[in-house]
Amino acid sequence: MASSRSVDPGQLRAAVLAISPWLQGDAPDPARPELAAAVRLSLRALAADAPGRTVEVRVPPFAAVQCVEGPRHTRGTPPNVIETDPRTWLELATGRLDWTTAVADGRVSASGTRADLSHWLPIVRL
Repeated sequence: MASSRSVDPGQLRAAVLAISPWLQGDAPDPARPELAAAVRLSLRALAADAPGRTVEVRVPPFAAVQCVEGPRHTRGTPPNVIETDPRTWLELATGRLDWTTAVADGRVSASGTRADLSHWLPIVRL
């Protein structure tokens, strides 16, 4: 699990700006370390903005965080799980894609009654 400690906003913004041309479709795939940094920092920012352990957000292969207040999950498969790919996550995190559309289009798998991040998105605006 990624840490939920606070994220330097400048560092987060720089990481997301580095992959922004790719998100816009204007550049080839970013280097794996650049993509990993943007995903990990944005997930840590989400965990800091929505502290808790009710929802697990997974963006394989880079990171997963637990967030959102409510009943704490400690063992087995969490009852509230969100999973998506790095591109979709970063589009959500930057406001390029809205939550409802991502879920409706099947780009996000969200199970459980609390598996809705629309209240906390976007995380960073460019």
